[in-house]
Amino acid sequence: MKIHEYQAKEMLSRYDVPVPRGQVAFDVDQAVKAAESLGGSVWVVKAQIHAGGRGKGGGVKVSKGMEEVRGNAQNILGMTLVTHQTGPEGQLVKKVLIEEGMDIKKEFYMSMLVDRETQSVVVLASTEGGMEIEEVAARTPEKILRETIDPATGMLPFQALRLAYGLKVHEHDPKLIRPMTKLLMNSYQAFIGEDCSLLEVNPLVLTGDGRALALDAKVTFDDSASFRHNGRDQLRDLDEEETLEIEASEHDLNYIKLDGNIGCMVNGAGLAMGTMDIIKANGGEPANFLDVGGGVTQERVAKAFVIITKDPNVKAILINIFGGIVRCDVVAKGVVDAFKDVGLTIPVIVRLEGTNSDIARDIINNSGMGDKIQMAEGLTDAARKTVALV
Repeated sequence: MKIHEYQAKEMLSRYDVPVPRGQVAFDVDQAVKAAESLGGSVWVVKAQIHAGGRGKGGGVKVSKGMEEVRGNAQNILGMTLVTHQTGPEGQLVKKVLIEEGMDIKKEFYMSMLVDRETQSVVVLASTEGGMEIEEVAARTPEKILRETIDPATGMLPFQALRLAYGLKVHEHDPKLIRPMTKLLMNSYQAFIGEDCSLLEVNPLVLTGDGRALALDAKVTFDDSASFRHNGRDQLRDLDEEETLEIEASEHDLNYIKLDGNIGCMVNGAGLAMGTMDIIKANGGEPANFLDVGGGVTQERVAKAFVIITKDPNVKAILINIFGGIVRCDVVAKGVVDAFKDVGLTIPVIVRLEGTNSDIARDIINNSGMGDKIQMAEGLTDAARKTVALV
């Protein structure tokens, strides 16, 4: 679950992480009133969408004077903002964040995320603030600092201090070493306390008046921990999320919509990614990522069919199930029954391997569905058959 920048900053401020003063606005008059209440002579109007690169797309504007605030808010609100993360279709801007202008002396990058390999939270930091971390990694990987946090102890002061010195904060202002260390420690507490899967501050800045603060913030929550946070669903912006993805999550299906025309239904995230790769390798385009999980039932298969076929671009469906705990014959029966119940009209290619796969093939072949449901011998054969159909 993603949240907007203004929501992320509200969260960080609860953990005593310094952020600029700001207010969210849903129309131009609210934007002007927000600037007036903040005071000062310079404000920043920032589009609020779930995507990075907003400044490059014209979604972040510095405003000197109320007329510029009004003009920039008018231009940004209602615009379709296109960035490298929105894709060419862009994202409609329905709200803006009005923030006080800052005297920025130095920009840094900082993020926290879960490293599955070490089963720990990893803190990444760089002196190259304002740049995308992928660019920094590609061009100057030596400028990326890394701290692995032991989950038993949490972030220790010496680790935050080592990051602060690694960022050369002392070369800009020695007095800011302690505020920077505190900011890093408190950011980790926010990450853990709110069950985040990602916390990115880019840029993290030093200001002319001697402060270290989070000028921007991007937060993603771990949905598996949502039961620990009452009211968190209220932070969700349904207008920003794909409706089919929301519907799938309500049925415990891991679904992500893509731009292709081959629907995918797979059990297991790794197998799902492999399935999409082999579709691409054979000249096709996957229409979705869909992991039905380990407990494949007729009901889950039927719901997955419904969600996949709500995408009008889907011309065929590839089902790839490995029966380990799950019996393939149970899946096959579920596929046939669900196909009839849902009333599918597009062809389905099925690849089933594992427990009782021979029985499963007999169920599919004797289903009376003709060419509507076809068995495949292996994943490559499944991909080739599906690509040929579309």
